[in-house]
Amino acid sequence: MVSSSAPAGIASASFDVRQHLAGLLRTALVSVAPEQGHAEIILERPKQASHGDFASNLAMQLARELKTNPRQVAERLVRELPASFAVAKVDVAGAGFINFTLTPAARTAVVRAVLAAGHNFGRGPAKRLRLQVEFVSANPTGPLHVGHGRGAAYGASLASLLAFAGFEVTREYYVNDAGRQMDILAVSTWLRYLELFDEPMPFPANAYQGGYVREMAEQVKQAHGDRYVHPAEAVIACLPPDQGSGEDTEARLDGLILAGKDLLGEDWAYMHDHVLTEQLADCRADLEQFGVHFDVWFSERSLFETGMVARAVAALEKSGHIYLQDGAKWFSSTAFGDEKDRVVQRDNGLYTYFASDIAYHLNKFERGFDKVIDVWGADHHGYIPRVKGALSASGADAERLDVALVQFVSLFRNGQKVAMSTRSGDYVTLRQLCAEVGNDACRFFYMLRKCDQALDFDLDLAKSQSNDNPVYYVQYAHARICSVLAQWDGDEAALARADLAPLLHEREHALCARLAEFPELIQLAARDYGPHALAFYLKDLAGDFHGWYNAERLLVDAQATREARLALALATRQVLQNGLSLLGVSQPVSM
Repeated sequence: MVSSSAPAGIASASFDVRQHLAGLLRTALVSVAPEQGHAEIILERPKQASHGDFASNLAMQLARELKTNPRQVAERLVRELPASFAVAKVDVAGAGFINFTLTPAARTAVVRAVLAAGHNFGRGPAKRLRLQVEFVSANPTGPLHVGHGRGAAYGASLASLLAFAGFEVTREYYVNDAGRQMDILAVSTWLRYLELFDEPMPFPANAYQGGYVREMAEQVKQAHGDRYVHPAEAVIACLPPDQGSGEDTEARLDGLILAGKDLLGEDWAYMHDHVLTEQLADCRADLEQFGVHFDVWFSERSLFETGMVARAVAALEKSGHIYLQDGAKWFSSTAFGDEKDRVVQRDNGLYTYFASDIAYHLNKFERGFDKVIDVWGADHHGYIPRVKGALSASGADAERLDVALVQFVSLFRNGQKVAMSTRSGDYVTLRQLCAEVGNDACRFFYMLRKCDQALDFDLDLAKSQSNDNPVYYVQYAHARICSVLAQWDGDEAALARADLAPLLHEREHALCARLAEFPELIQLAARDYGPHALAFYLKDLAGDFHGWYNAERLLVDAQATREARLALALATRQVLQNGLSLLGVSQPVSM
C-alpha cells in the first residue's frame, strides 16, 4: 500500500498528516466493515519510537461488533489501506494496534507548515463560544502575595490558551469592594491614623497589621490633617466588653467598625474609599507589571447598588428554596449537595457574601457567556456545590460553570521553607518575588505543576543560569537559534522554500515530530484547562533542540543541508515563541 512518490501536496503548508491517515483508515473501514462506517477513528502518538509515528486502536473498537479477533481485523484493515506517499510502512502490533511509520517527507512537512503560519501556528479555528475567565479577584485589603501570583499566572495563561485555541475569551477581576473585609481595612487605617495624633488604643490582632496600613494612615494625615481625629476614650466607649474569647475578639473588631461609622458619619465613606482606591491601584500596578491584564473589573458594590442581590434572593424565595429561621433567610443548599444550608440574609437585613456571589454568577450568565470559568484558591473547594446549587435553584444551567482550584505555594530559599502569614502582613508579596527572580521565572515556575497540586517554588533555582533552571533552559534554546541565524546572516523568509530532503537524521525527525504535536497540545490543554502542559511541552521541545544542536552542526558548508537545518531551527524558534507568549514569558535573542 506504500507509494514512494511524494506529490507536491506533501510540501503544502496545509498538509495535515493526522487527517490524511484518518482518511486512509476510513477508506479501509468502508471496505472491511461498511456497516461500521460511523466508528470514531483515533490516532495517537506512541510513546516508543519503535512503534512508529502514529497508532490506531480502530481494530479493537470493531472486534466485538465483527465477532473477530482484533489482530485479524487489523490485518484486514491494513490490506485495504490505499497507497500513500506519506506512509513508509504499516505494522500490526500487540492486541491489534495499527502502527504507521511516516516517510521522511511527511515527517518534515511540519517545518513548512510552521514557517507558513508563523505566530498563528497552533491556533485553533474559531469556535463561536464566549468564555469568561475570572481570576485573582483578591480582596483589595493589602498587597498581592505569592499565592495570588500563582492564581494570576494560571488564569492569564489559561485565558491566553483558550483564546489561542479558538474561543472568544473575556478576562475578569471581581472587585470585593463591599462587605466586612473592606470595613476592617478602613478601621485599621483609621486606628493607625489616630496613633499619629497621640490617640492610641490597643490595636486588634485580627485587624490588618502590614506597614502599608501605616502608609495609608500617613497619607490621610498629609491630605486632611486632624479632620478625622476623635478621642480614644470616645472610641473605646463604643466597644463591647472583651472577655478574651475568639468570638469576642471578632465582636470587638465589629465594635470598632461601628464606632468608626458612628463617630466619622459621612466621613467614613472617605476612609473606606481611600483605602479601596489605594489598594486597588496597587493591585492593578502589580498585575500590569506581571503581564496580567483584565478586560473587565467588576464591582461587587454594583450588585447591591443595582438591586441585583435583592432580586437574586427574591427569586430563590419565590421558587421555594429560601426559608426563615431566627430572623434570617436561609438557602436550602443541602438539597443540592452542600453539607449544610447557608444564610443569604442576616436577621439585621444585611446580605451575606454568598448572596452577592449568587447574584454575580447569575449576572455572568445574563451577559451571555456560554461557559464561565472561576479560578479560586484551594481553600474554596467547599464553596463549589453551594454556588452551583444556587444557580440550579435559580433556573440557570450550573454545568456552564467550571471552577479551577489553585493550590498553595511554598517558597524555599537555601533549602529552607520561607515562613509566611497573611493578616499579620508577614508574607512575601508578588512584587518582592518578581523583583528577586524576575517575571519570566515567576510566570514559568508557577506553571511547573498542575494548578490543583501544591507548588514548592525554589528561589535559588529560579535565579540560576543553568540547564537545571527550566525557564533558562527553554529561553536559552530560543537565544541559541537567534545566535545561529545571526551568524548565518541570510534571508530567513527564503528558508520557507528550503528543500527539506536533507533532514534525514533521527534527531531531526524527532524534533519535527515534537513541532507537529503543538497544535494538538493546544487543543488538549485548552480542553483540560491545563496550561501547565504547555510548560512541560516547551521543556521537551527545548531538550530536543539542544540535543540536536549539540550533535549536529547547523552551519555546514553544503548549502542544501545548511538551509534545511536552518529552516528546522527557525520553525523551532517560532513554536518556542508561540508557546512562551501564551505563558507570558519573554523570548530573549541573547543570554
